Amino acid sequence: MNVDRCLCHEVTFRALKDLAAETGASTVTELQARCRFGKQCGLCRPYVRAMLRSGEVAFDRLLSEPEASGRDRPDRTASSLSE
Repeated sequence: MNVDRCLCHEVTFRALKDLAAETGASTVTELQARCRFGKQCGLCRPYVRAMLRSGEVAFDRLLSEPEASGRDRPDRTASSLSE
């Protein structure tokens, strides 16, 4: 299974890549100012960071926050999600 979108808002990484190219956005935060994604469960944020770095729009592996360098803002952890 490939991960290719924000599941909560059904926004594909391809659409986000195009938006980043169009607007010059280079961080998750800059993209979130222009498009709704990544603000519910947040699972897509590491993938969007990787997409911005590599240009990949589909991932065949699970990514975690440590793999996504250059955090835009502190993200919720699993422990804060259960609170």
